[in-house]
Amino acid sequence: MNELDTAALLRECLVVVLKLGGPVLGVALVVGLVVSVLQAVTQINEAMLTFLPKLAAIGLALIVFGPFMAATLTAFSHTIFDRLVAVGGS
Repeated sequence: MNELDTAALLRECLVVVLKLGGPVLGVALVVGLVVSVLQAVTQINEAMLTFLPKLAAIGLALIVFGPFMAATLTAFSHTIFDRLVAVGGS
């Protein structure tokens, strides 16, 4: 395994991290922005009003995007293990 293989593996790892964290963080960002705008418009300043919708949206996002995230992580794990076997076998 040379430097190019290591760099490609690192790049692939970062792409997987973005695929796993991106949807959930995006949903949390959008819900937080909507709740903040609603709080600014209505002048309701309640801490639970920001926490509960984000928690519910993140839970829903994990249910919706969970199979995609699991498939992505499984495929990456198979790739890593295949490369480990290839390095160990040579």
